[in-house]
Amino acid sequence: MRIGIPAEIRPGETRVAATPETVKKLATRHQVVVQSGAGVRAAVPDEAYAAAGATIGSMEDAFGADLVLKVRAPNELERTRMRPGTVVVGMLNPFDKDNTAAMTASGLTAFALEAAPRISRAQSMDVLSSQANIAGYKAVMLAANTYQRFMPMLMTAAGTVKAARVLVMGVGVAGLQAIATAKRLGAVIEASDVRPPVKEQVESLGAKFIDVPFLTDEEREIAQGVGGYARPMPADWIRRQGELVHERAKLADIVITTALIPGRAAPVLIREETVMAMKPGSVIVDMAIEQGGNCPLTELGKTVVKHGVYIIGEPNLAALVAADASALYARNVLDFLKLVIDKDDKFVIDREDEIVRATLLCHNGATPGGDPLRT
Repeated sequence: MRIGIPAEIRPGETRVAATPETVKKLATRHQVVVQSGAGVRAAVPDEAYAAAGATIGSMEDAFGADLVLKVRAPNELERTRMRPGTVVVGMLNPFDKDNTAAMTASGLTAFALEAAPRISRAQSMDVLSSQANIAGYKAVMLAANTYQRFMPMLMTAAGTVKAARVLVMGVGVAGLQAIATAKRLGAVIEASDVRPPVKEQVESLGAKFIDVPFLTDEEREIAQGVGGYARPMPADWIRRQGELVHERAKLADIVITTALIPGRAAPVLIREETVMAMKPGSVIVDMAIEQGGNCPLTELGKTVVKHGVYIIGEPNLAALVAADASALYARNVLDFLKLVIDKDDKFVIDREDEIVRATLLCHNGATPGGDPLRT
């Protein structure tokens, strides 16, 4: 099989879908062509790919392969470079119905890796977790760089400097990594999430969990989430959470918000009145900005100052750590390929496999139907 690795052309996207490590494994049984310059922004020169067994070619060479490995969904220009029947694997945003329709109309077979069910067997190909882990780390580093004080407590001859207070909202993979990173930098950390089971994880990392009591069985049931994701909470619980968050945010120096609900706009967690009540020089990193943001004052791709508070709206934090993000993503892709390439090195679609079934967006101009993220 001929496998193509094109350069990503989406603005701000620095990652690449394969590294010399994964190319070396693929090239033992397949012909791998890498677009010249595809890995440069991830600190991988063409020479490294060539040494791993790949052929260096043009954009047309990469997209002309039987199987194309991508980071982000192909745009119109990229779709025109692929012939009908081409297989595309990447983070293809299954909730973007227009994009799925365009790939279907182009006769492509597309697999959206972020649609993989959160089961034990799929952990090694969980692109959402691998990239969120990096994003959580980078969010804290951006906050520390913007914050005009020290993160740790310091006792000096000139006096004592208090440790920064960090509030993390949303304790999934990104939130947990944000807590761990802020802890390493010496901050005092609080964290909030709708799901009660994460309290133990938060406390194991040395942070304090902010409890919003559940008053009804309905609230308790919804708070359990589904498939590892949070669900929209009832209005009264949201109101109570907002009041508590407002009070905790007023005391925080850094607030990192990570709350996302698949297929929906990000919930508003930090309202303007809360920003107005925060200390001058405080920092908010809104990791949900690509889905509308957890704060209405966040601006996509910008760092702004509103009411004396720095608000960071960087939309693709993982791409700011391109080398490691690419390395982890490439391993996720390689593990997924084991499900669609058989022992005879031929492409197969096993619809009985729940991971394959969940990630398949379209096949040769047809869609399988149903919700692509149903597990």
